[in-house]
Amino acid sequence: MADSLDQIVESYEAERLATGFSFTEGPLWHPDGYLLFVNNRVNVIYRLVPGGEPEVVRENSGGANGLTFDLQGRIIMCDGDDRQITRWEPDGSITVIADRWEGKRLHRPNDVVCRSDGSIYFTNPGLRLPPEEREIDFHGIHRIAPDGTVSAVITDLESPNGLAFSPDESILYADNTRRGDECAAEKERGEVCTHQYIRAYDVAPDGSLSNSRMFAEMHSAEDGVPDGMKVDTDGRVYCTGAEGVWVFEPDGSLIGIIRLPEIPANCAWGDADCRTMYFTARSSVYRMRMKTTGINPWRGG
Repeated sequence: MADSLDQIVESYEAERLATGFSFTEGPLWHPDGYLLFVNNRVNVIYRLVPGGEPEVVRENSGGANGLTFDLQGRIIMCDGDDRQITRWEPDGSITVIADRWEGKRLHRPNDVVCRSDGSIYFTNPGLRLPPEEREIDFHGIHRIAPDGTVSAVITDLESPNGLAFSPDESILYADNTRRGDECAAEKERGEVCTHQYIRAYDVAPDGSLSNSRMFAEMHSAEDGVPDGMKVDTDGRVYCTGAEGVWVFEPDGSLIGIIRLPEIPANCAWGDADCRTMYFTARSSVYRMRMKTTGINPWRGG
């Protein structure tokens, strides 16, 4: 176990790679040597080679947010504005792989992860959707089976956001951003919001989830909410939130908070050795070298 962040972080000096965006999200490192990220307030996806300038690779992204790879190395996207999960094909076309559950339209898919069996899990919060437009009566997590079937696997979260698997995929972590508008009001008054946390679920061989339990509380009066999550090869959980990136041991104990010049919304492991962490933080993209190795979602190609 790590006693402090000094055993995890190689350099606390965050390098800013790009800035001037309205809100950066969805970082995803590609093994060809570049970072993908979104500017989801203007519906644009960028490619960034470290040391270079960001290049627009997709416009009119439908409010793309979380990104990951499927087993074939194709990019899976949460298109929040368009209320669907899509796949970016090698020829540049976009395929919708889920937009409904039991005939009901999805809320606003936010984050997505792919399991080694090819199934895809995504969060489906609805608080940013007017109540009259919500066709599903819970804010949950859904699974897309390899055959394309969409099921609801978690219904006990108030506003699910980030997702991450443990290294052996026996546990799925999901964080909760808030309960409602009253949480933002609490923070504006400098009060602690107690609806920010991470839950853990056991993953069965068939992909179903059970044993919902509290993994870690992220209560804070500071700016920022639980959002993007990643895991390293030792099973530590990294979750962006108030003040920075909260780092937890596999038993849920807090090691510390990695602080950046701006409040981060998401993070991703990158570089050839997977020992650099990239952060999307409000108007910018940053990176820091780490002493530990992360898990990259790339499996195909």
